[in-house]
Amino acid sequence: MRASGTFTVLDFTPAPVPESGVRTGAGVGVATMRKEFAGEVEGHSDTLFTAAYDQAAGVGTYLAMESFAGSLHGVAGTFNFAHSATTLGTARDDEYFVIVPGSGTAALTGITGTGDIVVDEDGTHHIHLDYTLPAE
Repeated sequence: MRASGTFTVLDFTPAPVPESGVRTGAGVGVATMRKEFAGEVEGHSDTLFTAAYDQAAGVGTYLAMESFAGSLHGVAGTFNFAHSATTLGTARDDEYFVIVPGSGTAALTGITGTGDIVVDEDGTHHIHLDYTLPAE
């Protein structure tokens, strides 16, 4: 099955990063996020977000782990998904996206799959989940 939707970031809160003796050309940051989803993917998520990013150049890579609560095509439960991508100014490259095996609950127990995130020029964020659920 494929479920698609849009999402908005309701909260982005930077968190302290432990001091490191290693200095690189891109600063490392950590944050928590809260997102709201609409469409065939409906619900909300809490996200742990980390990135190495050069703000001035718009170049870097992020890693995120999300805990989602809601529904896919009206089937409700919770699960985790992880994703990362590299930004080279305007494009997203080397994207990775996976639904964490064993993380599903309620009617989403046993969910597996992959997905992607697409950002329109106007800033609209889309999510696509290609998933399977165990046969009942």
